Amino acid sequence: MRVIAAVVSVVVLVCTGFAWRGVDGLVSNIETIGNLGLGGGSDGAVDILLVGVDSRIDAHGNPLSDDERAMLHAGDDEVGTNTDTIVLLRIPNDGRSATALSLPRDSYVDIPGMGEGKINSAYGVSKEKRRETLLNQGISPGDAEQESTEFGRQTLIKSVADLTGISVDHYAEVSLLGFVLLTDAVGGIDVCLNEAVEEPMSGADFPAGNQRLGGPEALSFVRQRHGLVRGDLDRIVRQQVYMAQLVQQVLSAQTLSNPGKLRELSDAVGRTVVLDEDWDILAFLQQLKDLSGGQVQFETIPVADLNGETGDGESVVRVDPKSVQKYVASLVEEDHSNDAPAAHSGIDPATVTVDVYNASRVGGLANTVAQALSGKGFQQGEVGNYPGTSVSSSRVLASDSSDPNAAAVAEALGGLTVMADNSIPEGAISVVLASDYSGPGSAAGSMFDLSGNSTSAATPVPPAPPIDAGQNGPKCVN
Repeated sequence: MRVIAAVVSVVVLVCTGFAWRGVDGLVSNIETIGNLGLGGGSDGAVDILLVGVDSRIDAHGNPLSDDERAMLHAGDDEVGTNTDTIVLLRIPNDGRSATALSLPRDSYVDIPGMGEGKINSAYGVSKEKRRETLLNQGISPGDAEQESTEFGRQTLIKSVADLTGISVDHYAEVSLLGFVLLTDAVGGIDVCLNEAVEEPMSGADFPAGNQRLGGPEALSFVRQRHGLVRGDLDRIVRQQVYMAQLVQQVLSAQTLSNPGKLRELSDAVGRTVVLDEDWDILAFLQQLKDLSGGQVQFETIPVADLNGETGDGESVVRVDPKSVQKYVASLVEEDHSNDAPAAHSGIDPATVTVDVYNASRVGGLANTVAQALSGKGFQQGEVGNYPGTSVSSSRVLASDSSDPNAAAVAEALGGLTVMADNSIPEGAISVVLASDYSGPGSAAGSMFDLSGNSTSAATPVPPAPPIDAGQNGPKCVN
């Protein structure tokens, strides 16, 4: 069963909220692990890998109760660990910003020792392979479970590092049970849907509009991907909405001033969260306190083909490691403000006119992306539906693929691929948006406008709530 534990991306921020209130006991309750092969590189940022796992045991290795399994629809299979939520949190060393970067679960990557596969299989498949080897060598089941789990985590960390080109400095993991317990501890999460949904595979059955969901219902909300226009990318948007609301409620006065809620949250974190043992979390929290002048935003890595297939017909998300690495590096090298000019090769965006065409099924996407480009200083050209044949991946078109203006536009939109098109006049630039698009102007890319120019502007990093989904409630999503 595919399970999303989106709460991983707010674990650090949740702990931050507690730290400001002096609840140091929370940290001492968290399970820690070592020998993960972390750090060892200097890339201008602290890079934290946040992982959500669908596990039948808690953080301390204790089996879930029958009631807990039933509540989570976890099934009876004792073997297998899915990592359906993978988020890379980048905090530049100068503290000017922080980005929670989502990696689609079906991203097709090179997995060390396994060859190509979906990135969410790196942990579980490598763990099980090592576990079977150890058992065949006569290792006890308990020791085999511990050593193989360590190996699975190491493999996932290496896979993420290879894809993104960074060294992972710290590791945080939360189980499915933690998702539900944390949601219920804060009294539920507010969400908003554009349309009513009923999807049996995830259990999502909700009306349109605003509503408050308890733990199990919120789990269904962030699990759904079937029936959504952009599949897994729309599911990532739901995760991000959920994360924004959870942080907002955890750091609210109603939660932090309530001893009962604090106990529930402390118990939930202590039972379901795992951190690497070399992470001085209290010192890190103090560093976060000094980041109050910075910004936090959610993004998604560039996707080459949302609807890719392997030679065996398996559905995958195609990603280009070079494009991903370039984009990840830009999160440290560039300012994230929405009105920041393009930084590619000294190009002045005011001299570049861009046509934007919508080849996706997302209504109004061309218009919102054109507005985002205008906010970055580019001149708006023609905006409308794509007149050509259907395309599976978003791209920037120019008469010459080495056109620096096209490169500047591609960079401003999150690292799109530039392609040559002999039908494009020399000097003209066109953007074609497919269903995989998740950059500025999309639901995912503009979910949290941190420039202060929109009604959903976010507040700074703690001690103020780091993310705000809007003064009038959560943003409505698919």
